[in-house]
Amino acid sequence: MLLHLVAEFDLQRDVVPWLAARGWAAALDTSENSSALYIVNVERNGKIIYTWKGNQRNTHIGLYDPQTKQNEHLYMFERDLRIISCSINNERTLLAVSFRQYTEQERVSQLLQSVSKYLTLLIEIHPINNVRVLKAVDSCVRVQFLYPVEGRNTSTESRLLLVSEDKYIEQFEIHVVAEEEQKVVIQNSGQLPRARVADDLIWAQWDMVEQRLFYMVPKESKSTLKCVQFYPDENFNSILESPLDVSVNDTQLKLVNFGYDYCEDQDVAAKSLNLQVFTSKAGGLCVCCSLASDSPDEITYSIYFLHKGYNKTFTVSLERTESHQLKEVAFINLDYYVAAYLPGQFLHLLNIQHPDLLCYSLFLTGEDARIGTLQNYSILSPLMSTVLDCHIGSMYAVSISESALLHLLQNSKRDSERLAALHCALLYFQHTEDLEMQIIWWISENLSTCHSFDPIQEFIIASVYCRMCPETHNLDKLLPYTSLLDWIGIIPGVTCATDIIPLPVLEFQNSKDFWKKLNSNLESVKYAEPHLHYHNDVLRREWRNLSEEREERPTTAYLRNIFENARKVLSHLDTWDSEERLVPLFQEEDFQQQLLMGLMVAQLKDHLMRHLQYVGRKKIDQIVLDYVANLLNLVHQIMKEVWRRYHLRSCIFCLFSHSALGAWCSMSSSAHPLALH
Repeated sequence: MLLHLVAEFDLQRDVVPWLAARGWAAALDTSENSSALYIVNVERNGKIIYTWKGNQRNTHIGLYDPQTKQNEHLYMFERDLRIISCSINNERTLLAVSFRQYTEQERVSQLLQSVSKYLTLLIEIHPINNVRVLKAVDSCVRVQFLYPVEGRNTSTESRLLLVSEDKYIEQFEIHVVAEEEQKVVIQNSGQLPRARVADDLIWAQWDMVEQRLFYMVPKESKSTLKCVQFYPDENFNSILESPLDVSVNDTQLKLVNFGYDYCEDQDVAAKSLNLQVFTSKAGGLCVCCSLASDSPDEITYSIYFLHKGYNKTFTVSLERTESHQLKEVAFINLDYYVAAYLPGQFLHLLNIQHPDLLCYSLFLTGEDARIGTLQNYSILSPLMSTVLDCHIGSMYAVSISESALLHLLQNSKRDSERLAALHCALLYFQHTEDLEMQIIWWISENLSTCHSFDPIQEFIIASVYCRMCPETHNLDKLLPYTSLLDWIGIIPGVTCATDIIPLPVLEFQNSKDFWKKLNSNLESVKYAEPHLHYHNDVLRREWRNLSEEREERPTTAYLRNIFENARKVLSHLDTWDSEERLVPLFQEEDFQQQLLMGLMVAQLKDHLMRHLQYVGRKKIDQIVLDYVANLLNLVHQIMKEVWRRYHLRSCIFCLFSHSALGAWCSMSSSAHPLALH
């Protein structure tokens, strides 16, 4: 299994023993009460709110803290209620609860027409004291407290979002005061101040970590995605707007991450839009949408790469067609990747940082595609690299298994899988010596078996890219990450259509982190991103010309500068011991090697100076030296490991003719200056 799960929370493991110790678990033992214990919400600080039925059919609300592994009883209703939504403020002084008082059948049978179906309450719980009714309506309401930035001192004000099934969202401001004996009560005696956040929405998703609200509004036959950012200073503003070619015919509001009432959500999911928004640390913004298919033997889903300006629609032929077992595609956020998952069918890992070529994404079927016992109809991804199974009440940390990925790389027979696995290993796991060692061993055994790409080139380029890019903002848009300009291979059973889409419009001032990175990504798309990446076409021609003219022209100031660049690179490289010197690379007396090194330094420096002037010449000089030195170090590492593995001597290594030397420079256009022969 490529994706590895670690249970961070499980109702049966972490809650039921605590309930049993207090005599509250007896009512859970009967089959008719199998859904009496379930997760209601996950707050920004990771604490999990759950509810259960007591022995007298009372309804209880509890809180689990994953840091301390402790449970806490928050509140009890002396009635049998169905909790729809629940949230607790950061200071744990206020509890907001929305619940269904009666079913429609109960209301009719008991002549309760005048009683509202849903009730939303605000409860003082430090200690348990006053209860205030926020809503008494016949439409479902969800509640969510906003959380301040971490480390902020205790606040006397809380802000609460109310999301109505009537397609609007409003924010309540709640001021509290501390009375005698540390009692905390609501200060407002009248109506609570409120502000309208959004209207006419058809879909909404809450980002609990970054305190962002994504929502969609219909616009003619399509829709518009919007985002509201909430700030610690208690302000909020609309920061993003993006038209989406998503046809919305639903009349029922679909909510994501506004509580996890599994039974209630099942009814809504059957007739509403299956759509989720994912962000990445690198400023990626994706909209994942499962689409209706005309054929029972196919399933279709789209990924809108808003930070790239295009979307890809995938149609997958299903191996088995038991339609009653097939649900919609589930989407999981893995930061650099988004996983599209259909149990028993496929797992599609989509590279959202480099989604342009299909071969950078990994499509798996069979055992490799299985994710434990997860069933897609109850899977949610409330946090990055986290999966919540609402049906069984478990939350998992999900990650890509390094051993499974290497096994796939070593045993796959398809170039597309090998290429995707190689890039995934380097991008997801970053720089680890052991991983690079195993990849080098795989390369040494599979040079002749990869037909549509050169594994040495891809390994070196991707490795240096992953090492260098985190150091400087925007460097990822300027350095090459692949040797491939195009890929015409196919993935059996999968078709892909790519469409250009309008770029999102951002409105922010002095914003940091994600919005700044997203804006930088959008700017690079506007200015023709492919042309920003460094290519060595000019380097190849210049290297050949200078090599051929070596004996026909005296050493010029230009050449002296080139060789000075090479000297700096060589002095920048690590000092190798006598055993490692058996690999005869980068000897200072080698004219071609020095010329190539020096030219690479000069031309990469010119390229970066055109786009990174704001970092300064000194910083750019250091970046270039680090890049070329890292590149050559990887070439040396490959040669060294091959030497050790096959117990070779230095005389085994040779370069055939001057034409072979020319091949070095051809490969250096993809950041690979030397070749194995």
